[in-house]
Amino acid sequence: MSLKSDKIPSSAAFDAIASALSNDADKKDAIKKGGAIFAFTIKNKAGESDSWYIDLKKTGAVGKGAAPEGGKADVTLLMSDDDFSKLISGKANAQKLFMSGKLKVKGDVMKATKAEPILKKASQTATAKL
Repeated sequence: MSLKSDKIPSSAAFDAIASALSNDADKKDAIKKGGAIFAFTIKNKAGESDSWYIDLKKTGAVGKGAAPEGGKADVTLLMSDDDFSKLISGKANAQKLFMSGKLKVKGDVMKATKAEPILKKASQTATAKL
């Protein structure tokens, strides 16, 4: 089942992230490095938004909507579809997006920095697909 939302084109990256976490060794490594549940709220040009999560605390699961089992995300990243696409493709840096106000962070800002290596790894898979 695809995690892509037709109204948020960059959301295809969540399929790539799920694919990058599909084998046990990568999943365990990502959980060890991530140690948090990351939520993403991405808004398109029409102002519609959708949400996804990456559980790097326990399961390594990637899904659409709120974190499972009423799990509260440790950190929520809010950005535009365009900026998320640039972040995944490596054309933008999370810190620069944050400093310029294009990336908003709710929750533990320090944990937000741990999402970038996972997104980078997925971007190598995603670049081939996007």
